[in-house]
Amino acid sequence: MEILNIKKMPPSRILLLFFLVAIFIGSFLLMLPGATTAGNEISYLTSLFTITSAIAVTGLTVVDVSKVFTPMGKSIILIFIQLGGLGIMSFSSLVFLLIGKRITYHERKILKEDLNAESTGEVTDLIKRIIMMVFTIEFIGAIFLTLGFLRRMPLKRAVIYGVFHSVSAFCNAGFSLFSDSLEGYSQNVIINMSVAFLIILGGIGFAVINSSIMYITTSKKRFNLTSKMALFISIILTLVGMGLFLLLEYRNPKTIGEMNLFYKIIASFFQSVTTRTAGFNSVPMGDLTPGTIFLFCILMFIGASPGSTGGGIKTTTFGVIAFYVVGIVRGREDIEVSNRRLSWEILNRALAILVISVAYVSTIILLMLVFDDLGFAETIFEVVSAFGTVGLSMGVTPEMNQFSKVLITITMLIGRLGPLTFALALGEQKQRHARRYPKENILIG
Repeated sequence: MEILNIKKMPPSRILLLFFLVAIFIGSFLLMLPGATTAGNEISYLTSLFTITSAIAVTGLTVVDVSKVFTPMGKSIILIFIQLGGLGIMSFSSLVFLLIGKRITYHERKILKEDLNAESTGEVTDLIKRIIMMVFTIEFIGAIFLTLGFLRRMPLKRAVIYGVFHSVSAFCNAGFSLFSDSLEGYSQNVIINMSVAFLIILGGIGFAVINSSIMYITTSKKRFNLTSKMALFISIILTLVGMGLFLLLEYRNPKTIGEMNLFYKIIASFFQSVTTRTAGFNSVPMGDLTPGTIFLFCILMFIGASPGSTGGGIKTTTFGVIAFYVVGIVRGREDIEVSNRRLSWEILNRALAILVISVAYVSTIILLMLVFDDLGFAETIFEVVSAFGTVGLSMGVTPEMNQFSKVLITITMLIGRLGPLTFALALGEQKQRHARRYPKENILIG
């Protein structure tokens, strides 16, 4: 029974186990008779796909959530979105703290892995601050979204839609109660800006938000390097994505071509923000130009920041590799960022994440191209969207065969856990070898 001894498992494996258990429970809850509307019963694979998408905060669905699920079913989905956004271990720890149970050192190690915290000692305080931040931000977001929805629906419905979309946006889930996501609100500034800023706050990472609050409210006027890197890369990606989207889609009559300049800028900002991790769309994804599709694949693959509700290889991973390449070009011996020198172990980890991610995504794309018939661009877009836990789709998700649905389900889970965490969970733990082999150079480039 050694394999069932949780205390002897590495944190990455326990996280995977907890996610699998939560998905298993949720998939059966979503199949309860009261979860779907009359005549819209779903298969177990559809339930599994939907719950995995919710807990992996992705947003890809093979059915129309707004029509297939009852208020009970939508509530189940919302609970698992919140569970996935907070992190299963963080949510469990909240319950432990509320009932007065102490968090053990082993549990702290798992939380450190789940939250990307710097040390186990700061975990308990960080969880308390995270819970306060999450519910405060979601509450404020729900108020603004309710005001935005009030223009088209009665108060009670506006409140329900405001709460659902606030949680979905902050958790970077991309689930919407509208069949066309937020396309019907492409020129509603309140909805667009509220959702965009909720996505930014959820995708920037809890550690960055915490550092920002500490910077403002205390005498500690210094960001750690992780926060600086995450903020810098996120701002650059948002501005570059916004500018390129505006340029590539400016004259496209099916997306933003018919809008005036103000709403074109709003739509460009919204799509640049949501594309990296959230999955809401205010323009039809199936009508994008080929250049925009390629741009979106890059943004989705990079994803959000570490310790956030989003997926992808993470902004800091991209940043470390980018600064390393710049250093090579400039002939520097070290990786230098903001007057600091990064260790080579961090670069090794970043490169491992990149290689594992590219290899995995390429393999899934190849398998789906061989065993399904979705189209080349559509397949790549769908796989990268699932891996980045984004949830954007070119409209082919319901058309996937069962094999592709299973592959995308696994991809969403891996994207939520992180490729390196998933690889470590399945592989052997780090071992030190007693011997070191002679060093020899090889020619590259």
